[in-house]
Amino acid sequence: MASSVQMQPGAVATGKAVELQGKVLAIDKARREVTVKGGSGVVATYFVGEEVKNFGRLRVGDIVMLNYVSALGLELKKDGKALRERVESEQSESQAVNQPGMSKGRTVKITADVMAVDLEKNSLTLRGPKRTVDMVVEDPALLKEVKVGDQMEVTYMEATVISAKSGKAAKAGATK
Repeated sequence: MASSVQMQPGAVATGKAVELQGKVLAIDKARREVTVKGGSGVVATYFVGEEVKNFGRLRVGDIVMLNYVSALGLELKKDGKALRERVESEQSESQAVNQPGMSKGRTVKITADVMAVDLEKNSLTLRGPKRTVDMVVEDPALLKEVKVGDQMEVTYMEATVISAKSGKAAKAGATK
């Protein structure tokens, strides 16, 4: 896992990336589910959507790779006058023709009102269009400019890429 944080006046962005590998233990073609055992021994079952056109090529013993990336950005809008809103979008596509796999992404963009700032607890309360959320901020310096009545533009993005390769070991002396 890798993570990063970027800060500038009035804005902060954080992100993380995780790469996992596992072996396919079972496939339920009728339900489009795949059971995978990860390197740590954890067994999990995943639904594989219709967008994975090569699902029929997946076999027990195949090695699957899962790459997950997420990012969160907060940008301060002083004396905000925008309407509170939430806009979601999703993207997905199949992998190359020869291998089963898929990539899927989601973006959520929210405009929220700052309802409270608590410098002693390093927290702020944001009211979005659907709910109110209390957030704890690790760096108290980020709250110095934030005041009740401001707005935050919050952008959350995540993407997952799943791909498969044959679980057979390479032949001795084989080259890439």
